[in-house]
Amino acid sequence: MRFVSFPLSIILLLCTLGQFSFASELPSKVNNSASINPSVKARLASKSLLLDITKVGQDKLVAVGERGHIILSSDAVNWQQADVPLQTTLTSVFFLNDQLGWAVGHDATILNSTDGGLTWQIQQHMPTLEKPLFDIVFKSATEGLAIGAYGQTFRTNDGGKTWQNEFHSEILLPDDAQYLAELKQEDEDAYLDEASSILPHFNRLALDGRTLYMVGEIGLIAKSNDFGKNWMPFDSIYQGSFFDISRTHQGNLLIAGLRGHVFRSLNNGKPWEPRETNATALINDIVLSDDERIFLLANNGVLLESLDDGQTYRLRMQKDGKALIAGVWFKQQLVTVSDVGIKIISL
Repeated sequence: MRFVSFPLSIILLLCTLGQFSFASELPSKVNNSASINPSVKARLASKSLLLDITKVGQDKLVAVGERGHIILSSDAVNWQQADVPLQTTLTSVFFLNDQLGWAVGHDATILNSTDGGLTWQIQQHMPTLEKPLFDIVFKSATEGLAIGAYGQTFRTNDGGKTWQNEFHSEILLPDDAQYLAELKQEDEDAYLDEASSILPHFNRLALDGRTLYMVGEIGLIAKSNDFGKNWMPFDSIYQGSFFDISRTHQGNLLIAGLRGHVFRSLNNGKPWEPRETNATALINDIVLSDDERIFLLANNGVLLESLDDGQTYRLRMQKDGKALIAGVWFKQQLVTVSDVGIKIISL
């Protein structure tokens, strides 16, 4: 997953403007200099800052975090550290099947594993870009999409052997689109510089059948029916950032973000209805359990639980007050990651 409202030192630690998206050339995708060092095997890796966790099949967990740490477990208690070729902070991890996975992070880094997460290879690493990626999703072994800060979007059609940068002008506000068009006529260099940072942060992707959803900064909610080649933004319902979107057990849509804001839709986003959480903490992640509960993981130890498909919530405050950054439902328990590593929450 995942962008969280921690200090920037931890988390944050182009192009012809057209009607639709386009690809553009960027600097070398992999820096092969000797300055790239593999992630160090650390005895306390499972207790360090971790930013995302995913379930691989029914019996494996993979979590990612600071210093290039990637750890694996079959019981959420004993953890094995993977072989990772760099020490860049990793923010999100995704597995297509039991063997094939990807992780993204700072410096537009994209890593790939073909052995269930035991070893990883660099597909893209761009330290000169100095922008993090926040999420990645694949719909097949070849077709993948990664997103991140300032509207970064990278696409692959060959399993990650090559990645192409895209600029999605359809996400721009009308005033920004006009400003860029005018700037392009006046100053090409200034236009390229402005285009690289004018889009909002893209925070999360959710593939729902043939529809791909995305949420982000400044209240961004968008959907795509062609795997992100073209996006259709929803009407604005809130100006704060959203950090997750999920389909509920009963088939409704749920989005969550800043200051405890949650919205629910019975009809694929038309309309969105605000839901009261009685919390003001930033909500990082939505987790669905096997017994039809919904958990919202938030900063400051805030855990919200819904027993009615996201209509109402009760607070299950965690005593240590640590941020719950991401989580999974695994073997009848909630396993989360935080700035103090793995946390198994007793329910």
